[in-house]
Amino acid sequence: MLTDSFGREHQYLRISLTDNCNLRCFYCMPEEEYDFMPAASRMQANEIASFAATFVQMGVTKIRLTGGEPLVRKDAADIIMQLSKLPVQLTLTSNGTRIHEFIDVLSDAGVRSLNISLDTLQPDTFLHLTRRNAFQQVYNNIQLLLQKQFHVKVNMVVMKGINDGEINDFIAWTKDSPVHVRFIEFMPFEGNRWTSNKVFTWQEILAVAQQQFAFEPLRNAAHDTAKAYQAEGHAGTFAVISTMSAPFCSSCNRLRLTADGKMKNCLFAANETDLLSALRKGEDVTKLIQQNVAAKAAALGGQFTTDFEHLNAQDLHNRSMIGIGG
Repeated sequence: MLTDSFGREHQYLRISLTDNCNLRCFYCMPEEEYDFMPAASRMQANEIASFAATFVQMGVTKIRLTGGEPLVRKDAADIIMQLSKLPVQLTLTSNGTRIHEFIDVLSDAGVRSLNISLDTLQPDTFLHLTRRNAFQQVYNNIQLLLQKQFHVKVNMVVMKGINDGEINDFIAWTKDSPVHVRFIEFMPFEGNRWTSNKVFTWQEILAVAQQQFAFEPLRNAAHDTAKAYQAEGHAGTFAVISTMSAPFCSSCNRLRLTADGKMKNCLFAANETDLLSALRKGEDVTKLIQQNVAAKAAALGGQFTTDFEHLNAQDLHNRSMIGIGG
C-alpha cells in the first residue's frame, strides 16, 4: 500500500495521456500558441500500461485518464482498452468534444463514469472561455452519455465576474436530468491569470443556490473531494470542490502521472519524480514511487494555505494545469 508520512493511503492514480487539447481555456492553458511537449518526451502506450500495472500492484484501485484532452491522442482507444484489463475502476475526464467518436470504446472498456468539463451553458460565453465554437457538440455529447446510461459529472470552474451568474442555471439542469454538476473553485497555476478576487468560494456558491433552491447535503465517501448536495425533487445533484477555501487534503488518496512521465504527489506539489527516464533505463521505479509518496506535504503541496486572499500566484512553483493533467 502506498502510504505517506501522515498515514494517508493512496489508491487513486490520475494519468495524463497528453498535454495537447483542441480547446484553449485560459485558466488551463496559458497561451493560444502553447509549446506542447515533444512526442518523444511523452509516455508511449506500452509505458503507460507498464506504469499502470506497477501502481495497481502497489495498491491503486482507481485510474482516471486526463489531459489536456485525452481523446485527441491518436492511440487513446488502444490505451483505454489496455488499461481496461487491469483490476481497477477506469474512468476519464474529457472536454466532451470527441465523446461521440469513442462511445463504443468506452462501453467496451467498462468505463461507466466520466467527468466532462463545461464552464458555461451559454454558447457565446463558451466561445469566450475556450476560444473555440464547440458548445453544441459538447452539450450533445453529454446528452449522448446520459442516454447510454453513463454516470456523468459536469465540472464547472466558477470564476467571479465571468460565469458565477450561471450557478443556478446549472443546478436547474439537474431538475429533470440525472447529471451531477460539480462547481470548482478557481485555482492558481502557471500562466492562468489567477487572482484571489476571481475565486468564488464554497459558501458563496451555496448562498447563491439558496436564493432559488431548497437542498440537502448528501453523504460523502471517505475520499471525496466534492461536498455534495441535492435540490429537492431533482434527478441529479450538485457539489462544490472547495480547494481554496476548505481543502480536503487530510483525506487525499490521489497521485498524478504527467504525460511526460513525472510523478506528482499533489496537484500543487513543486517537486516531481521522473519515472519515465528511470523506466527507459530499465531501473526499478517502485522505490521512486514510494519515495515520492513519502515526501507528500500535509496540504496544498506545502506551498500555500487557505488564506488565499493574500496569495501571490507568482510565488508558486508549478506547471500550468494542462501540463499537469486535469
